[in-house]
Amino acid sequence: MAGMTKIESYLMDLDISYEEVSPTAFFIDDQAKGLPGITITLDDPIVVVRARVMPAPRDKREELFATLLRLNGTDMVHGAYGLDADDVVLIDTLEYETMDKQEFEAALDSIGLALSRHYGVLGSFRG
Repeated sequence: MAGMTKIESYLMDLDISYEEVSPTAFFIDDQAKGLPGITITLDDPIVVVRARVMPAPRDKREELFATLLRLNGTDMVHGAYGLDADDVVLIDTLEYETMDKQEFEAALDSIGLALSRHYGVLGSFRG
C-alpha cells in the first residue's frame, strides 16, 4: 500500500528496527529503543500503534482494571490501556494524513515509556 511509505520512512529516519508483516502493518521489536512487541497498522485514515502488555489475570481483575483506568487518567500522554479479548493492550491512534514524524515519534515514545514505567505496577497482576 502506498500509504505505508510515510510510516516506513519515519521508522527508518528514527533508526528503529522493524519488520513488514503485511502490506499495511509493521512489527517493531527494538529492545534497545525500549519498543518491545509493537505493531503499527494502517487502517486508512487511521494509524494504530498497539502493544500487547500481558494476559488479563483471572484473579484481581477488578483491581487491575481500576489500576489501568487510573494510569489512563493520570500517567498517559498518548494512548491508553484497553482490553482485546483477554489481553491487556496499550494503544494509540494517529490520523495518517496529518501525522508528522514528531507526532509519530511521540506516540512510540509514550508507549515505550509507559511499558517501562508501569512494568512494576502491572507486574503484580501477572500470574
